[in-house]
Amino acid sequence: MGETGADVQHSRSAVVADSDEDRLAGTTAALSSAGFDIFPAADSASIASRIRQHSPDVVVAESSLAHGLHNPGAPVLLLLSAQESVDLAEMESWRVADYIISPVRDGELIHRVETLIGRAKERARSRGEIEALRESLRNVSSAIRETNDPQLIADHVVRGFGEALGVDHVWFATFRDERVPSIRAQWNAANVPLLPAKLGDSENIITETANKLWAEADVLAVTDHREDPDSEIAKALREWSCELTPVSTVLLPVGEGASAMGIILLSTVQERHDWTRPEIALMQHVAGNVAHGLIQGHLISAQQRVLHQLRQLDKAKTEFLATVNHELRTPLTSITAYLDMIQDGSGGPVPEGIGKMLDVIARNSNRLRKLIEDMLTVSMQDASNLDLKPVDIAKLLQVVVATLRPLAESRHVSLSFTEATEDIEVTADEAKLEQVFTNIVANAIKFTPEGGRVGITSTVSAAEDGGLAALVKVADNGLGIPEHDLPHIFTRFYRASNATSAAVPGSGLGLAIAHDIISRHMGRLLLDSTLGSGTTVSVELPVGGP
Repeated sequence: MGETGADVQHSRSAVVADSDEDRLAGTTAALSSAGFDIFPAADSASIASRIRQHSPDVVVAESSLAHGLHNPGAPVLLLLSAQESVDLAEMESWRVADYIISPVRDGELIHRVETLIGRAKERARSRGEIEALRESLRNVSSAIRETNDPQLIADHVVRGFGEALGVDHVWFATFRDERVPSIRAQWNAANVPLLPAKLGDSENIITETANKLWAEADVLAVTDHREDPDSEIAKALREWSCELTPVSTVLLPVGEGASAMGIILLSTVQERHDWTRPEIALMQHVAGNVAHGLIQGHLISAQQRVLHQLRQLDKAKTEFLATVNHELRTPLTSITAYLDMIQDGSGGPVPEGIGKMLDVIARNSNRLRKLIEDMLTVSMQDASNLDLKPVDIAKLLQVVVATLRPLAESRHVSLSFTEATEDIEVTADEAKLEQVFTNIVANAIKFTPEGGRVGITSTVSAAEDGGLAALVKVADNGLGIPEHDLPHIFTRFYRASNATSAAVPGSGLGLAIAHDIISRHMGRLLLDSTLGSGTTVSVELPVGGP
């Protein structure tokens, strides 16, 4: 035999608790006749137990027995005597609750119970919708945070609002504001015409409205424009777009700090929308993420543009320096070649006075050649690759000492090299390391007065990462460097103040070049100096190479 519709319909239930036996019997009979299954409870503890066991659709209880009930999970109808008062705070904590005063008529009892159950269902439905909306807008916020593109942020928010809230139009625009770029974005339901891209003559009133709303931390929500078709904002919207005949509208400011930077318009054109506080709160939260994303994206875009411009300038600088170096070296090569021929007597005997003049020309030609080579090194430093191979530190330093010994002897400076007790080999670019140590040792000789000394030592030490490092120290007892100059000493073209005042020749590029090369080898270049006592430059290179 088949089941009827009444048999398969969900059977409702009620927990009923009352110390008045007659009232309990009447309540039970009335609810039973209305199709409820009844679960009686004798006291407060048994009420909670029955609720946990049966998850009833409603709780009907004497006020004194329901007192202290926590999180019933069902609507509560209190039964009061005429002399009893109700605890409104406790009722509020039950979310959906009501009371009825004895004597209770069956019809009124059933009506109150049905109303409570309906309210509870509506509340659950509403909470479900809000939770779904919250999840949808949470996804919008996540999409906004994943990009720094201002236009993409705007596209995410209009589409997300439109789909989540079921409106017909979502339109977003930024105002003329240095904090954000000019952006327009809109989303429309199917078969709904597009809105204008610009605010036109309505910009002032909409901007003023947005700033006022932002200052008050509020939104302008109109449930039905038909009730006040001549309101100021309705007129502004009509003037802005003759195509827009909204029924319900929300104007949501997007701002940061003291003023709004944009506005989001949501509207329906077919059905009215009763904007709820949870909806508005969620929209305001997303609008806050939009403002943050737009400002951050605008800053990052500006930084990227500046970085691109700097790279272009750096490229232009490199090309310029390379061109200038080439143009300078060509005539300088010719000058030095003819100068060598004159000094060698190819043009005939050179008088003694003229010979001294030629010596000055030769020294300054060499200085100019060195400056040109340093500038070319700087211009090509970032673009050149390292030619890595095993390098014997001792042999390399011996070559540097042999090369610079004539310079040291001409200045009456003692130059010595003390080798390490063990062999030290690093993986490095040999030519560039030779350039580093040549610059450092030449600097030491240049800044050491007659009778001074420059000492070079090499050893193996522990590196910061726990490995082994080759450590080379170049120490002199020369001029030293003023303390205020030390932080800038590796800056290109920077020269210590005492070097300038003492008229010591130089370009300020030697240490900068050395520092760049050592950094590219993943090493460290350190400098310890005391004014008037001398300077020690330490070069630390990882034994395993960069």
